[in-house]
Amino acid sequence: MRWGFIGASNIAERVIPSLRKIAGQELVAVCSRSAHRAQQFAEQQGLASAHTDLSELLALGLDAVYISSTNEQHAAQTLAALDAGCHVLCEKPLAMSLADAAAMIERAEAQGRVLGTNHHLRASALHGQVRQMIADGAIGRVHGVQVSHAVYLPPHLQGWRIDVPGAGGGVVLDILVHDADLLRFLLQAEPRRITTVTRQHGLGQGQVEDSAMSLLEFDGGVLAQTHESFVAKHAATRLHVLGTEGALYAEGSLTQDGGGRLWLRDASGEREVPAPKVDLYEIGCDAFVRACAGQGAPLASGADGERSLAVALAALSSAANGRAQQID
Repeated sequence: MRWGFIGASNIAERVIPSLRKIAGQELVAVCSRSAHRAQQFAEQQGLASAHTDLSELLALGLDAVYISSTNEQHAAQTLAALDAGCHVLCEKPLAMSLADAAAMIERAEAQGRVLGTNHHLRASALHGQVRQMIADGAIGRVHGVQVSHAVYLPPHLQGWRIDVPGAGGGVVLDILVHDADLLRFLLQAEPRRITTVTRQHGLGQGQVEDSAMSLLEFDGGVLAQTHESFVAKHAATRLHVLGTEGALYAEGSLTQDGGGRLWLRDASGEREVPAPKVDLYEIGCDAFVRACAGQGAPLASGADGERSLAVALAALSSAANGRAQQID
């Protein structure tokens, strides 16, 4: 497929080398609001052309686009790309409203194109192990999950993420969407209610939160506790799944690194479960490419992106009104 990139972003710089590992992919051009940034990005990534006009990019006869612009642009750019006949792999959150997300999904279906959400944590071999072990009953009936996705947002990524709520800034739309999607993936169940408290601990400005803790209630009675942070220097991410017959404990898997370690604890004691390190973006892009060829589905669909967005929006509503919020 011939690819275009909408957004000359840091995450696109990570995705491009992984996409190049997949046979048959031609990386053509980039579009950014900044002409200087677009040209610099094209030169650095070996792309043929740089654009500031989206219509010019979409006139190049592309087969697919990867959208990694700021969040408030996702919906309009996705709709334009779908109307131009492109498949779309879009960064999370899929949109800024559920109405926009639904419109994106509907347009993809109408145009016969694939819409995927880049929820990279689904590609982890470790998370695949956890999902399978839960499904197999390896730790009995799961009743609780604890997620610690507390990190330090490096200075080069801060910018709009800490001070522009209209662009989707804040830790809820940046990280909780990932945790919500991962929990749906692992538990194969839907979250129905969320209670969230947000805070500012040194990075968030104005109305933008840099820390959040949530309690999610899932179909089947599972309770999940999540902690997201932009201000946790030197912290390791953790995932703890509690069952009636044992527990699974992972450290370092909630990153872009594709690694981490996993342990099983049950009546036989504690033992490490092997989980190879993988290139998350290669796996995710490969699944997307295959889906565009009619072979299977993307790791996270547009509908999956809509559901994780619903959780994040309900979390923000809960934090604002101080009450548990139903997830639409």
